[in-house]
Amino acid sequence: MYLVFDIGGTFIKYSLMNQHGKIIKKDKVASPKSCYDTFLQLFFSIIQIHRKDIIGIAMSCPGIIQPNNGEIKFGGSLRYLDGKNLIAEIWQAFQLPATIENDGKCAALAELWLGSIKGKQQAAVLVLGSGLGGGIIVNGQLLHGQHLLAGELSFVASEMDCTTGKGIYAGSVCSSVRMIQKVLVAKGEVAAGGERAFDHIQANDAEVMPIFDAYCLAIANQVMNLQYIFDPELIAIGGGISSQPMVITGIKKGIEKIKKMNPFHLASPQVVNCTFYNDANLYGAMYHYLVKNDLL
Repeated sequence: MYLVFDIGGTFIKYSLMNQHGKIIKKDKVASPKSCYDTFLQLFFSIIQIHRKDIIGIAMSCPGIIQPNNGEIKFGGSLRYLDGKNLIAEIWQAFQLPATIENDGKCAALAELWLGSIKGKQQAAVLVLGSGLGGGIIVNGQLLHGQHLLAGELSFVASEMDCTTGKGIYAGSVCSSVRMIQKVLVAKGEVAAGGERAFDHIQANDAEVMPIFDAYCLAIANQVMNLQYIFDPELIAIGGGISSQPMVITGIKKGIEKIKKMNPFHLASPQVVNCTFYNDANLYGAMYHYLVKNDLL
């Protein structure tokens, strides 16, 4: 078996998984907020508990990851990981082979392995969360790009003032966290959570539907951009809120609205839901390990 980690800003999720993608066991612990030594102590304690049952470790991690040597160039929401190399740390402590990949790219790999874009040569996965992440598949392979930035869609401009250079970026207008906060503020329920926000959306509440529709239109805009940039077969929508059926419906309506407003549009993106939601990064990290070690 393999020990698979999804390292996130809030939780470190982990599972025991076999080479066929079957999760045997999974759990999670809170991510340390500011100290690498505390993180490493916790991380190693999980590995030690499972050491006798595993033959390798696969990791999904936020930030910019160097695919050749596993160095975390930029730790994203966990800045204490900047410049660290967990593959080297694991080998030194446990003599176990390990792999690591960016979390958005792992979500794309999960869908490529066992999910909605399996068998596709050109595809994209958009992960809706605090920003807009994802991965791009070209010729059946994950695209990293020259500077490891392919799929970092949060930094794509949604609007730009060409006189000042100031812009509004996809990571802001496509943030599900911001959308949910706006809905709850509109209803005077700032202490409530995402489920309560979607109760109002499902009820077609007149106060919140303009917020939700604008959010879906912003995502639809990025879907259209991707379609023109590399013309994929499918674009899959993932992230926790994508399990809400009205999200994919809203995005499709947004695409139709964009096309209606500009009849010269040639693009007709094929948009589908991802197969995996909260476990996507675990599956993608496992697939990445298997590919890197020629086990598929």
